[in-house]
Amino acid sequence: MNIVPVKSNKDKRAFLDVVERIYAMDPHYIRPLDVQVEAVFDPASNDFFKHGRAKRFLLQDETGTSLGRVAAFVNEKKAYGFAQPTGGMGFFECIDNRDAAFLLFDAAKEWLKGEGMEAMDGPINFGENDNFWGLLIEGFTSPAFGMQYNPPYYQGFFEDYGFHKYFEQVTNHLDLAKPFPERFWTIASRVVSRPDYSFKHFTLKETEKYVADFVEVYNDAWQYHENFTPMDPDTLRKSLKEAAPFMDEEFIWYAYHKEEPIAFFVMFPDVNQIVRHFRGKMNFFNKLRFVYYKWRHEMTRARVVIMGVKPRYQRLGIESGIFYHLREVVARKPWYKELELSWVGDFNPKMRALHESMGADLGKRHITYRFIFDATKRAEQRAGSIPVDTKYKAE
Repeated sequence: MNIVPVKSNKDKRAFLDVVERIYAMDPHYIRPLDVQVEAVFDPASNDFFKHGRAKRFLLQDETGTSLGRVAAFVNEKKAYGFAQPTGGMGFFECIDNRDAAFLLFDAAKEWLKGEGMEAMDGPINFGENDNFWGLLIEGFTSPAFGMQYNPPYYQGFFEDYGFHKYFEQVTNHLDLAKPFPERFWTIASRVVSRPDYSFKHFTLKETEKYVADFVEVYNDAWQYHENFTPMDPDTLRKSLKEAAPFMDEEFIWYAYHKEEPIAFFVMFPDVNQIVRHFRGKMNFFNKLRFVYYKWRHEMTRARVVIMGVKPRYQRLGIESGIFYHLREVVARKPWYKELELSWVGDFNPKMRALHESMGADLGKRHITYRFIFDATKRAEQRAGSIPVDTKYKAE
């Protein structure tokens, strides 16, 4: 078996197509769109290349048949905020062979060493953590768009190699036919009745206003997260542009105190329910099919991607006020049966408590692992929890 760096167009095609071998017999797997994966490694498309770099590798047998793949990347804005310089690895796929998996891990490790890194987190994405993040260990059902899916045997590979859990990610599901707890709506009614609060949904014609409002809330709300870096507005603009064909403006909400943006909520229809028909290809014919499936309401699930509240407005029920308005939207669109709340880390106890208050049920569990290269320093590290009292830190 040989490690081959991805260089040519043929290599890029092999990198994309290796999943056909890995998941040939898996009825739950949904192949991500090729253009979505390739965009991660395109400096013209991925703003993270402004402050980072990435490398891809294939594992091939003696006949040149691909057995697996991996990518490694360095994000300069994040790498040096830990006890040791830490890079990332992701897009790992491999046949059920321990030696093959270890060769791929070694390739990522050696490249990262050459870039000055002393540890790697994985599997993660060279981008925001709403896509391709974490290793699925529980809930092997069809994934929502952007959510990581993998065979169960990958967990053994990671842990046998020496990766340790850095944090756990939980995805919860809300059955829209199941009523929310009455206490939730009591709080929501109280919040929306206050004259100083207002709630508005996103509109494409006012994209710049809402981008600015998102960045303001995000940078305030995420300031207490470990290794925080401010949101790049260009990254957000590109994400909205990519989502435009399937987004629903009424699924993205903002809360305001007087005129100040204080919270946001972003949810997208689960386009994977359509993408599953395309085997990674978005050609002209599939674009026509996409319009047809969308018209038929093939998307019956929506994924809550992110929610944020400025710290000084937390614990006031602002989230419930957003759901109060969202309830009216969903009632007008009865083909939506389920919401996926994905994902929340074990470092975020406040958001986990919110999921519980809504009566959400466990859907999936992922783990983000860390591997420290020097075995003598390989004490287990865990992501720092977000303080529950950030509201008071901000006051």
